[in-house]
Amino acid sequence: MALELSLALAAPPGGGLLAPPPPAPPGKEQQVAGVGILLQISMLVLSFVLGHVLRRHRFYYLPEASASLLIGLVVGGLANISNTETNTRTWFNFHEEFFFLFLLPPIIFQSGFSLSPKPFFANFGAIVTFAILGTFIASIVTGMLVYLGGLTFLMYKLPLVECLMFGALISATDPVTVLSIFQELGSDVNLYALVFGESVLNDAMAISLYRTMSSVRSNAAGSESIFMMVLQFLEIFVGSMSSGVGVGFISALLFKYAGLDIDNLQNLECCLFVLFPYFSYMLAEGLGLSGIVSILFTGMVMKHYTYSNLSDNSQRFVSAFFHLLSSLAETFVFIYMGFDIAMEEHSWSHVGFILFSIIFIIVARAANVFSCAYLVNISRPEHRRIPLKHQKALCFSGLRGAMAFALALQSVHELPEGHGKAILTTTTAIVVLTVLLIGGSTGTMLEALDVVGDENTSIENYEDNSGYIPPTYEEGTSSGGGLRMKLKEFHKSTTSFTALDKNYLTPFFTSQTDDDTDDFGDQPQNLRRGFYDQ
Repeated sequence: MALELSLALAAPPGGGLLAPPPPAPPGKEQQVAGVGILLQISMLVLSFVLGHVLRRHRFYYLPEASASLLIGLVVGGLANISNTETNTRTWFNFHEEFFFLFLLPPIIFQSGFSLSPKPFFANFGAIVTFAILGTFIASIVTGMLVYLGGLTFLMYKLPLVECLMFGALISATDPVTVLSIFQELGSDVNLYALVFGESVLNDAMAISLYRTMSSVRSNAAGSESIFMMVLQFLEIFVGSMSSGVGVGFISALLFKYAGLDIDNLQNLECCLFVLFPYFSYMLAEGLGLSGIVSILFTGMVMKHYTYSNLSDNSQRFVSAFFHLLSSLAETFVFIYMGFDIAMEEHSWSHVGFILFSIIFIIVARAANVFSCAYLVNISRPEHRRIPLKHQKALCFSGLRGAMAFALALQSVHELPEGHGKAILTTTTAIVVLTVLLIGGSTGTMLEALDVVGDENTSIENYEDNSGYIPPTYEEGTSSGGGLRMKLKEFHKSTTSFTALDKNYLTPFFTSQTDDDTDDFGDQPQNLRRGFYDQ
């Protein structure tokens, strides 16, 4: 899978393999590496400063993520047209391994660790519906439309499994840009929870689906393909979730009984806490599961149970540390992605594939949001239903980012050359268009939908029962059939889990029995928002 291997083993016209270039002198290699690191740091500094200026002046037409992407595109384009392209590729290529093993883990862990429990658990059923069922619907709809488009000669034709792989990777939404503007403009807390919760979980769902489709493709496709697809997905997702939750519970018990919360052991306490998420991620990857799913649930469990077992100083340190690490990783990912988009070889001959794919993902996103919102609304009382304007905002928030790009790069190595190049070029175009266009018009969209400064936050509904208020169903109302009753039972089971957590899990895994509603993971964002309001 290594990109350097494909570059080094290019075949000459006469056949055979090119001999590797003679190694540069050690001093020259060190100089090139130093220039590369200097350029990366310079782009990071420029991105943070530019983002600060844009936020300070409330210029929402170019959000921070879009600015970082543009910086990478500009610098990569300059390197591409200069005589430094060959040297540049040696130290600034987008390697999927580096992205998945080093940049993505802190971002995903921080997403799970910083979840605000009250709105998240109040909307837990809806979030799970959008993230799991909705992502599955979007993947299948996109894949089938792309396949039918190929059969009718509207676009480049791909096999069915490869179309489903493309549908899975392009269904991974990355609303970093949208969420930052949601916070700045003060959107409804339920809408924010839905967008944030879906984005946290659907990355894990999308990569599990992609790996499942890839595994089905690598094996001989037979009559049991659908069954194997479902079985492998359940194995990857449930196994990864179980490993993540297990590591989180082990860390909670360790910090509860190890007695590390004393002054001279706080350094050890912080070091161990930082290592557990990476242990969870690498454990899942080593078992052939999804590290993303594992570290996400580890973050949620460690915030809910392990965090309260830390000393006050350690709590402040780990919260600030993971917030800092996540911010650096997110910014670098967009720079990294923009730079490689400019440097990568693309196949722009399949314009029809790109245009129709954009139309198909819009259709799939609408099918995802409106069908899932319908299922959620028939199980909720009228005052807690998702309004139409929030459904439209959810449709609009489905921009694509680094996850889709990384999976597309992976597909280049897994699929035949023409197929992989078509998918990579299409994904690149979709990422750039959605980040720049959707990210830049989010503020206008929120104002047009009248969800800016929405006071219908129902904060009082989050005050008791660990942040979840069970819906009150009227006995005399129409049941709406068996589906409605099953959905109601699902919401009631969520309430039962909350009671189980409050009465048994929290006392067992933590050193305190009272509900700690400290949302410290959100403090850096709130403080930063207050700073820009000055």
